[in-house]
Amino acid sequence: QVQLIESGGGLVQAGDSLRLSCAASGRTFSSYGWFRQAPGKEREFVAAISWNGGSSGNTYYADSVKGRFTISRDNAKSTVYLQMNSLKPEDTAVYYCAATPRRYYSGSYYYSGPNYDYWGQGTQVTVSS
Repeated sequence: QVQLIESGGGLVQAGDSLRLSCAASGRTFSSYGWFRQAPGKEREFVAAISWNGGSSGNTYYADSVKGRFTISRDNAKSTVYLQMNSLKPEDTAVYYCAATPRRYYSGSYYYSGPNYDYWGQGTQVTVSS
């Protein structure tokens, strides 16, 4: 059974940090992404890490999180992380991990949710002002 299990969400104050984890099991994935959905809003891309570009992969970020969030992966643990620093109230959302076994050669594919095949159940991140 393929599973993506997110953890690490919580309630923090503006300026704080959180690290989200996503543990994959059941198969091997080439690339991972993080998306988020705030109440009343559509799901949006946050970050992705690809299968190519060295041992860690190429990384991609939404402009709104660039410089504050860092995505990384531990292939030995089949786990991807999202380090979130300098959190803002507008970062409040349910964060979803997504994964795909497909190998995209163009980074543009990673920004779109339908290009991922598996999704986690989500973890709530709430940032108070």
